[in-house]
Parts: sequence; C-alpha cells; structure tokens
Amino acid sequence: MVAETKLYDSLGVQSTASQDEIKKAYKKQALKWHPDKNKNSPQAAEKFKEVSQAYEILSDPEKRKVYDQYGLEFLLRGGAEAPPGGPGGVPFEGMPNGFQGFGGMPGGARTFHFTSTGGPSGFKFSEPEDIFSSFARSEGADIFSLLNSLGGGGGGMGGGGFRSAGGGQPRFRAANEGRRPPTPEVTTVEKQLPVTLEDIFKGVHKKMKIKRKTFDERTGKRSVEDKILEFDIKPGLKAGSKIKFKGVGDQEEGGTQDLHFIIQEKEHPWLKRSGDDLVTTVEISLKDALTGWSQTVNTIDGKQLRVSGSGPTQPGYEEVFPQQGMPKPKEPGQRGNFIVQVKVKFPTSLTPAQKTKLREIL
Repeated sequence: MVAETKLYDSLGVQSTASQDEIKKAYKKQALKWHPDKNKNSPQAAEKFKEVSQAYEILSDPEKRKVYDQYGLEFLLRGGAEAPPGGPGGVPFEGMPNGFQGFGGMPGGARTFHFTSTGGPSGFKFSEPEDIFSSFARSEGADIFSLLNSLGGGGGGMGGGGFRSAGGGQPRFRAANEGRRPPTPEVTTVEKQLPVTLEDIFKGVHKKMKIKRKTFDERTGKRSVEDKILEFDIKPGLKAGSKIKFKGVGDQEEGGTQDLHFIIQEKEHPWLKRSGDDLVTTVEISLKDALTGWSQTVNTIDGKQLRVSGSGPTQPGYEEVFPQQGMPKPKEPGQRGNFIVQVKVKFPTSLTPAQKTKLREIL
C-alpha cells in the first residue's frame, strides 16, 4: 500500500499504473494544460507544473519507489527525518553510495543524496518546460507532431525542445543545431462581403472562388490553389453577421486558417435599413405641404404604395406600413415596417410681394 496518492491523482492514474500508462497520462495532461494552449491563464500554468512534477517522480522507478514508501515530503527533504521502520535506520542501505545520483530526468544533472542523519539536500524539481522537453525528446520522431498539437505556437524537430523566458512566448532551442523560428499561429481571416438589399431581403445562394496557399508538411513545399465555397444568405440577415468557414484559408505549419465573411449591405438607391424596418423619403414643396399632396412609392418587393396628405403637412411627418419591411430571421413569416418619411422643401428666397401675400393669408 502506498504512503500517499496525490501525484498519481494529478495524472489521473491508479497507484498500480504501469510506466506506459504514466507516460500516456502525462502526455495527455501536459498538452491539455500547456501554457501555449492556455495563454493568460495562471491556473493552467500551475496545473501544467503540477502534472510535470508528478511525471518527473513517477516516471523514474527509483524515485517512485521512495515516494510510494514514504511520501513526497520525505523525498523533498532528502531523508531529513528517519522514515517509519526504525529510528535512525537506513532503509536504502542496500543501494550503492547511499542513494547518490538518484534524481532528475534522463540525462539530467540533479542528484538526491540520502543519509540516515539527514542529508544536506533533498530532491529538487526541474523546470516544467525542461520536463516537457525531455519527454518530447523521448518521443523521437514524433516530436514535431507532439509540439504542433499544442495548437498555438509549438513546433520543433526531433531532439529539440523549448522553454519560456520571463513568462513570455516560448523560445525554441535544438540539440546540436541553431534555433528555428516558432511555427506560425493559425489565424482567422475576415473579409467584407457586400450584398444588395434585395438579396438580403429574399435570401440567396452564393458561390465564392478563393485562392489559398497550401503547405506540404512532408516536403515543406508551398503552392496556391483555387477553392470554391458555397453558402446561403438567409432572408433578413443583419449587416455585420458572419458566415464562418473552418480550415479553408491559407495553410501553414501550425494548421489552416479559418475564414469569416462579414455581411456588408450595399447602398440602395432609395431605401435605407433600420433594424427590420425599411425607410424611404419623399420630398414635397411648401405649397403642397400647405395645400395637400399625393405620391406613389415602391417597396423592396415591387409593390406600389400611395402616400398623401390633405395639408397642412408638418415637417418630419411619416407614414408607417406594417409588414412591408425586411423579413425577421427569428420570426418566420414576420416582417418589419415600411416607413415613408416626408421632407418639406422650403423655397430658398421670396419676393417682397410673396411675403406680403403670405402675411395676409397666414
């Protein structure tokens, strides 16, 4: 029976887990919580540190044996206090050199020195990024796909690794070779898509041909290809709405760009949209405003509506026609209003005689 299980709990495995199970659990947890995948998340960074430290101990059979028998505190203190089983006893005296050289990742330089009288130093954890780099190197040819699976700036060649500096972006380093630049981050490209008000009113199916750059990870070669995208613009879709395509843009080492089309309404000759309403303006003279007027206006779907005023018509007057505006996307069968606004055109000048007559009339 093990002394404690918190390191096993961190990796989500049983205390009876095999080394292969521990390795697989660490890979899953490290990629899930890696800082590159959880930027600006102190909680994720702490979790990444926790699972890395658990792996550093449990992946080493000797350190795991000490942990199972006496717990983490004893391991960190370097045997400063005698474990149960005999005051002042030396539970590891059968091992060479009093357990010197015990500790660190494969190839590491850290040591753990146990003495029955309380050694001067205990086990010290490596940096989480160094633990991950050592693990990545142990993956051999799979290092490239392992780092790229972070989905946010990871990438490297076999035998290489990376580490953070001052909490910033990772710096890449490679064994026996120069530093390679970080893999480009996968981005989202947004493009304005101008659409006529009539097409938005009735809805339309569109085809778009785009040019996209491709990247062959096997050969490292780039090329350009045409791609046809098809999509529907639903009746009544609002300006600013996005039509999203995943993984259809330029292809980089880190993945393929997403593409978002942003609906932009083309300017209409006589109509303006206000939410689900359509607005048009008619202009009348001051004389007509005072004495009466009548006009015909066209709706977006070709209907003719008669608007009139018997006079006098005040500036700012408007007439509203329900259910003649744009379709409401969330309310099938419903439409907004058609609003006719009246603009009174005042004369730019009057003669003295006209002014006199108006004073007499008004």
